[in-house]
Amino acid sequence: MRWVITGANRGIGLELVRQVAARGVEVDATARDPEKATELKALAKATGWKVRVHALDVASDASVAVFAKTLPEGAVDVLVNNAGITGKRSGLGELDFADMLETYNVNALGPLRVTAALLDRVKASKLKRVVHVTSGMGSITENTMGGVYGYRMSKAALNMANKSLSVDLRTDGVTCVVINPGWVKTDMGGSGASITPEASVRGMLEVLDGIGFDKTGAFLSHDKKTFAY
Repeated sequence: MRWVITGANRGIGLELVRQVAARGVEVDATARDPEKATELKALAKATGWKVRVHALDVASDASVAVFAKTLPEGAVDVLVNNAGITGKRSGLGELDFADMLETYNVNALGPLRVTAALLDRVKASKLKRVVHVTSGMGSITENTMGGVYGYRMSKAALNMANKSLSVDLRTDGVTCVVINPGWVKTDMGGSGASITPEASVRGMLEVLDGIGFDKTGAFLSHDKKTFAY
């Protein structure tokens, strides 16, 4: 079994690597700057290098192309597009469109870049699973508070990309889902968040362990809730 997990240098991504590697799974983990990813590198060493650390900037076409070309040969059973940013949490009167474009590039286009680049690897596996870490804030149906335009819109776009992937890859048997990790105590979520990375990841893995191809296109959650797009 082999997983690829992006944005693995901290927070949810790092904890995903930790819990997946503890299962004895081979993991290719990415960070924009591996030299600064001290916890991830220490984890890789502790696993006897079953975890491999790679440089990857999901916002860069060139970086994604290099990553795909240099990734060790073999099928990818599970691709987890976790890398993301919050951007400025701007309200309507303080919009920063340059920041919003960057947030969209990372959160929506980044996962699509990586998925396209590794698609043949995923198709070559038996499990054939693509997982995008989204947010409940990306649900149009459940948006009752407004604001946070850049982040909300980027995650809604990611959700739409996943839906289209689930349709386009149905005949290939590839399961494509988005999953909400909850409000997590990370650098992004802040100290006032509801749950720890350990609890979030444990919940997400329990959900992912229990799904089959019939769930392709679904908007899942760590707490077993199913979101409306």
